[in-house]
Amino acid sequence: MASQEIELKLRVDPQHLPRFRNSPAFAGSGRSAAKNLESTYYDTDDFRLRDREVTLRVRKQGREHVQTIKAGNEHSGGVFSRGEWECKIAGAEPDLSAVTDEEALRLLGPITQAELKPVFTSHIKRHVRVLNGAAGHGPDTIIEAAIDQGEIRTAGGEVVPVAELELELKAGDPQALFDLALELSGIAPVRIETRSKSERGYALVAGQTESAVKAEKLTLTPEHTAEQALASIMRNCLTHVVLNEASAIKGEDPEGVHQMRVALRRLRSALALFRKLVPPAQYDWLAGEVKWLASELGNARDLDVFLADLLAPVEGALDRDREAGGPLTALREAALASRERAYGRARDAILSDRYTTLLLKLGAWLESRSWRQQPLSEEAAKLFDPVTDLADGLLAKRHKQARRRGAHFAKLRSEQRHELRISLKKLRYAVEFFRSLYGDKATVKYLRRLSALQDDLGHLNDVATAETLMGRLADERMGENAGDKPGLWRIGGGMVIGWHARGVTQIEPQLVQDWENFADATPFWS
Repeated sequence: MASQEIELKLRVDPQHLPRFRNSPAFAGSGRSAAKNLESTYYDTDDFRLRDREVTLRVRKQGREHVQTIKAGNEHSGGVFSRGEWECKIAGAEPDLSAVTDEEALRLLGPITQAELKPVFTSHIKRHVRVLNGAAGHGPDTIIEAAIDQGEIRTAGGEVVPVAELELELKAGDPQALFDLALELSGIAPVRIETRSKSERGYALVAGQTESAVKAEKLTLTPEHTAEQALASIMRNCLTHVVLNEASAIKGEDPEGVHQMRVALRRLRSALALFRKLVPPAQYDWLAGEVKWLASELGNARDLDVFLADLLAPVEGALDRDREAGGPLTALREAALASRERAYGRARDAILSDRYTTLLLKLGAWLESRSWRQQPLSEEAAKLFDPVTDLADGLLAKRHKQARRRGAHFAKLRSEQRHELRISLKKLRYAVEFFRSLYGDKATVKYLRRLSALQDDLGHLNDVATAETLMGRLADERMGENAGDKPGLWRIGGGMVIGWHARGVTQIEPQLVQDWENFADATPFWS
């Protein structure tokens, strides 16, 4: 039989590890036992186990060797939940004959002993304590807390250091993991580690850098209650956030900040959808913190869009080589300098204690189903209604709001079209959250019309944002020696805005047609 491993990993600065070891939070049962763990991870030459999201390792523990098979990682906002099969074996090489569990054999698939090769090793010094009643959860809650320091090393000599706290739930409520993590964050800064050691090892072997990740497919069924849908949707959004933070911090790929902002917009949209089912104080805090984080990333994303989607086409059309040293060159230099500052602000936010606290409190809120902490009411009772009842009403409400805001579309002012764009975005996220409950064909057709209109309005918003960015650049560069003729970049800004303003006029007929196509779309819900 497999055991179910539920754990939370926290990345820390190595110099802070003694502070955690000596903390009252680690005053568990027995002395802190130090172990030297040497684990070798095996796979086939073509990485068939990795592709099946299966980990096979042999760990040397004293004089014994323990073989472990782990099922694919199920991330939920930083929590790892995995099936795990362990057995002692005679030597340092894997022994597939020792695997008898049918589920483990199914996960391994049709591989032979001879196909397995060592891929990478981890060398970890681990201090372990068992915490009974951790974080005030009572004696029935048991957490094994490990402090790990060491490295992961490939056969080619590539190395990645490891310094982390690993909190594994042995018994009790998973919320205790988050509550303990919040307690530990008061001792020294911690970061949620979103990748297992095996994932980091495989990335090291492949030479992979942190890359942006789109949202995982969300599957709801008619058997889900509204509460279960709320938890699933929020976990999906939270996971989307944490899986993109490393790429956003690195700042080399604009998609990292973009996907993290998309994740935050999805999170805010999900909160708004379920607002009536959540106690007001809980909603206000969560929505406020998510809005804060999104705003810290906003300028970086706006500048990425400006450079790639607005400035670059104008440079190409006007032959940038001939414009070297001219207004567009000056504008690009000014925008790049502003982008660097914006990315610094985004990194500071993601690396802040406030961000980590948000993730941990949101995780605890989900695991404990804190929304139940409210007086019984007609709205609260809907938590236990079928999700289809809720989804039909919410989709109809979002659709109706969008159609109302888009009435007499051709005569709408720019600010009214902006409000429509926001309504369409909320509608699209709602559709994507609930689409698995409905027929795919009708849903795809509806989304196609919605997306076309949303893209058109998004471009209009990008052009409007460019004017705002010019104001920000002016504020930033006031009193600076820009290294070019004073105000030359402003001329470039006028060229870009004028160029795209003409384009906005040209696409107006198509925009009106896309609105009419959407307005005529048949709702796919009941």
